[in-house]
Amino acid sequence: MDCTTCTPRKAWELPFLAEPEEVAALRRVLRIHLRIWGLQELTVEVQLCVSELVSNVITHVGAGTPTTLGVSMNGTRLRIEVHDPDTRALPTLVGATDDAETGRGMALVTAVTDRWGVQLLADRKVTWCEFATGLNASDGHCSSGRASRLGLAATEAVAIDAISDLLHWLRVHGHDPEEALDRAQMRFEAELGLVGD
Repeated sequence: MDCTTCTPRKAWELPFLAEPEEVAALRRVLRIHLRIWGLQELTVEVQLCVSELVSNVITHVGAGTPTTLGVSMNGTRLRIEVHDPDTRALPTLVGATDDAETGRGMALVTAVTDRWGVQLLADRKVTWCEFATGLNASDGHCSSGRASRLGLAATEAVAIDAISDLLHWLRVHGHDPEEALDRAQMRFEAELGLVGD
C-alpha cells in the first residue's frame, strides 16, 4: 500500500456546553477538520447532522448541558458522535406533516447518513451517525474515490487555519492558548519519541 499521500485521521473529542451559539463554532471546526482529513465532500452533510444532534440536546435536555462532540473513523466510514448526560431524552424518527414546524431533524439525519443510532451508557447517551467516505483502506489512512488528496502546501495552510481557530476557541472559553500550544508541542514530541533523548 502506497501511503505517501496518506492523511492521518486520529479520533478526537471536543467538550462544549450545548448553547445555540456553539453550533456555528462546531460547524466551522468540522469544516476545517474534514478538509484536513481530505473528506471535505462530506462537510455539508456532517455539519447538518451535528447541527441537528446538538439542537436536540438544547431542545430536549436543556441549554447549557455539558456535551461532547466526537469525530473518528469506523473502518472506512466517518463517525460523528454527540455525548450528553441525559439517558432518557432519546432522539426518535417521527413522521412530521408538511406544515409541522418541528420533528424533521432525525429525518434529515436519516436522509444524509448511511446509518445512525443511540448508545446508552451508565452516565450518558451517545447519539452517533456514520457516513461512507469512499476510502479504500480499512485503516482510514489512504484514500481514493470521494476523498481527495491535498498537496503539502494546502495541507499546511489548512492545519495552520485549524490551529488558529482552535486557539481562538480556547481563548473565548477561558483557556490559555499558550499553555495549550506548549502541551500540544510536548505531546507531539513525546509521540515522535523526542522527549527524554
